[in-house]
Amino acid sequence: MLTVPFACLSAQEVPSFAGVPDRLVLALTNVDPRKESPMNLKTGIAALALGLMATLGGVAGAWAQEAVVEAKDKDALFTSKDATLNANKQVVYHIVKDLLEAGQWGEADKYLSERYLQHNPNVPSGRAGVIYFFTKVLKIEPKPVPEKMATPVVFVNAEGDLVTVATVRTEKDPKDASKTYTTTWYDTWRIVDGKADEHWDSAVKQ
Repeated sequence: MLTVPFACLSAQEVPSFAGVPDRLVLALTNVDPRKESPMNLKTGIAALALGLMATLGGVAGAWAQEAVVEAKDKDALFTSKDATLNANKQVVYHIVKDLLEAGQWGEADKYLSERYLQHNPNVPSGRAGVIYFFTKVLKIEPKPVPEKMATPVVFVNAEGDLVTVATVRTEKDPKDASKTYTTTWYDTWRIVDGKADEHWDSAVKQ
């Protein structure tokens, strides 16, 4: 049960915090009424309450999702002014565009190390295992490499030997099968000696 210093306010002056998490209410109302005048309490609490509601856009609006949107120039995201980061990004760029989009798995040795450590629970480690998964299990046929990337990339982040690519993922709304919503998928590669040596993503076991 929350204990808040509203004793100095009339019933009409007490702001409504219905639906606001307790920790936010505590943050708003953590005032010692013994050290503040009734006027200061009224003004301070009202201002904080209005500020919270304005920031959140109302409690109901606070939970509204913003759609995940792909970048306008996705190819440019795979470049960097730093030579090492640029090289690492380019490895991942070709993994996404040449291997994953175009299915050119015959070129995998250019971009994946032989041991290629895989943290996706559905794909074995090793370059040979990844090639087998895409060509034999998924039966991906090679096609021309596109001039521009088609994958809906949101952002690319490179730090040290790691490159992370965030992409738009569209899913069916579990409450209404006629609707879809967007969320974000993440892939991270570790680049060693000019090739991807390790991979993580958001996959769960199928």
